[in-house]
Amino acid sequence: MRHKVCFGDVVRDLKENVDRTNNPYEYYVAGDHMDTEELRILRRGSFTVPPEPGPAFTRVFKIGHVLYGSRRTYLKKIAVADFDGICANTTFVLETKDESMFLQRLLPFLMNSDRFTEFSIKNSKGSVNPYILFSDLAQYEFELPPMKEQIQLSNVLWAMIEAKNAYLELIEQTDQLVKSQFIEMFGDDYPRMRIVDVCDLIIDGNWIESKDQSESGIRLVQTGNVGIGEYLNKAERARYISEETFNALKCTEIFEGDVLVSRLPDPIGRACELPELGERMITAVDCTIIRLKKQSMVNKYFIAYTKSSAYAMKVAECSRGATRQRISRKDLENILLPVPPLELQNQFADFVRQADKSKFVARKAIQILNKNIYNQAKLQYTFRRC
Repeated sequence: MRHKVCFGDVVRDLKENVDRTNNPYEYYVAGDHMDTEELRILRRGSFTVPPEPGPAFTRVFKIGHVLYGSRRTYLKKIAVADFDGICANTTFVLETKDESMFLQRLLPFLMNSDRFTEFSIKNSKGSVNPYILFSDLAQYEFELPPMKEQIQLSNVLWAMIEAKNAYLELIEQTDQLVKSQFIEMFGDDYPRMRIVDVCDLIIDGNWIESKDQSESGIRLVQTGNVGIGEYLNKAERARYISEETFNALKCTEIFEGDVLVSRLPDPIGRACELPELGERMITAVDCTIIRLKKQSMVNKYFIAYTKSSAYAMKVAECSRGATRQRISRKDLENILLPVPPLELQNQFADFVRQADKSKFVARKAIQILNKNIYNQAKLQYTFRRC
């Protein structure tokens, strides 16, 4: 039989601290090492690699603990540690008080539910950098299933996570295969040309301020939509401008097949090909619009080159800025890149298209798994305030 419990009755916030002058741990986890709705910790810092993190990094975590970013909780940064280390005191280190009452394996799923996030946001303090206190989280009430149901549910949820991770690994392996194919096909020395010389068009997007934006109209593609070699739609955060604003500001419309290069932030110079979004589009000033000469260069070859170490080194040499590094469009234009025969570029493009089909299937499977993970957890937990 289910019964209601408060979060703080079954979960504790661990506050074991380490003396940084005698620190036995090699790794630390900062807020930007955790990703939204990603239970794995995919990045970490090392105390052996300068610079060291700030003095707030003293909180100890162990394998299996749940880390929760208490700042801007709408980001849903909740991760399960698979190594021992240190985090900042703004990251909660959580474990269940009694495994015979509430399984640790279920804790991250409970915390990833939309209602948990809604309650956390509602009770956060501060406006610029809102934060939640554990004492506030402790007040939430939810229905705790019997242990038999908890075991069954945790097995199902973690099986889905393992399947999701397998698909993510497949996508990563496919990307590595494309990189290997690029190196194999274009390892020889080919004539080099400036980027501007292989373009029919290379201009920056438009300067669009917050006051210029609207709820609908023409889609504003921003730097956050430019991934490393892929377009990131982020439809839930989409911004628009009206037709009147488009005309008043004399904006440049962008189209399917245009290449966008983000001149900031890291990684600077990343590029993607714009897909068909089913709506009119413009882009922000920190994105450079490129239309390649069809007789000189193929989009997929150009984008693969922007993912190479040679390109990254050239971008780094040209990047400027005291507080925030960026590359100017003029410097971008003058970067030299090898120009193989068009036939060879097209062969590579065909290979990339096949790889993209495999990645598309994997991503669709991940979407279905994510939906099922959410639905399974949603059926089990309802939150109220104690």
